[in-house]
This record gives sequence, structure tokens and C-alpha cells, in this order.
Amino acid sequence: MTLGEEEVVAEQFSFDVVSEVDMQEMKNVVDQATKEIKQRFDFKDSKTEITLKEKEKELVLVSDDEYKLNAVNDIIKTKCVKRGVSLKAFTYGTVEPALSGTVRQVAKIQNGIAADKAKEVTKAIKESKLKVQAQIQGEQVRVLSKSKDDLQAAMAFLKSKDFGIDLQFTNYR
Repeated sequence: MTLGEEEVVAEQFSFDVVSEVDMQEMKNVVDQATKEIKQRFDFKDSKTEITLKEKEKELVLVSDDEYKLNAVNDIIKTKCVKRGVSLKAFTYGTVEPALSGTVRQVAKIQNGIAADKAKEVTKAIKESKLKVQAQIQGEQVRVLSKSKDDLQAAMAFLKSKDFGIDLQFTNYR
């Protein structure tokens, strides 16, 4: 290459498709829900507890009975919606008996896209016939293209689909 010749590089643009929950927002949800439960008459003298296990990405709900546990769930869902935390981010376990006559339920908090869901996302992108490439990278999917317009179209396409999980788009460049 001589001086003055410009190297033509096909520029690649990309974004990552992720599924994660802002744990600070989850803390706020738990704080607000706990505050509401303490103020509510129907929870007076009840053994109701909400615990956020950040490392395990779990929300543990304990209450006197299934009826109250469902009410706690409703409070949490309301707070999540207000704080912009997707309800699809939770996978609820079964209600099980806990200590001293209470019941407990564990909700797993979505963090990362599971392999089967990532395959589903990449397959949908390939079938969309958009001029983009998708590749699975750990717990996220990277979408690449030479055109930012194609990336925008891919985002719109993914938003229109329901994969059963909450999707966010990061690292758009």
C-alpha cells in the first residue's frame, strides 16, 4: 500500500441482546413492598418476609398462608411495574411449607439468556431474512451488521417477538 491510498474497511456495527435485572431496582422493589406490607392492616401480626438474595439471584417470599403469599406476590408485581422491572424476569417455584406453619416460595431472577432461549433468538433472527448475523456469546446474543438500519430493524423484530423472557439491547455501536 502506497502513501495516499486509503484502506477500505467494511465497518461492522453491533449490539448485544441480554436479559438481566438491575439489582438496585430489585432492592428498591423489596424495600417498597416491605414498607407497604408493614402498613397494611391485613398483614398485622403476620409472619411475612421478603428476602432478596443478590448472589443467588433469588427472591424468597414467606407468609402465614398461600392467600397472604399471593397478596405479597401482587404487591411485588405492582412495585416491579412501577420501577420498570419486567415481570418476565421471574421464574416462580412451588409454594412449600416453611417453619412454624408458614409457607415459602422462591422466585428465580433472570440473569443472562439460557442456551435454549439464545438458540431460539438466533434462529428467529436467521429466519427473519434481515441482513444481520447473530452469534451466541455466553449468556447473551451479539447481532452484527454493516448497516445500522438493519440493526434497528433487528431490534424492532426482536421486540415484536415473545420469547418468554425479558430482552434488553446493550452495547449498541
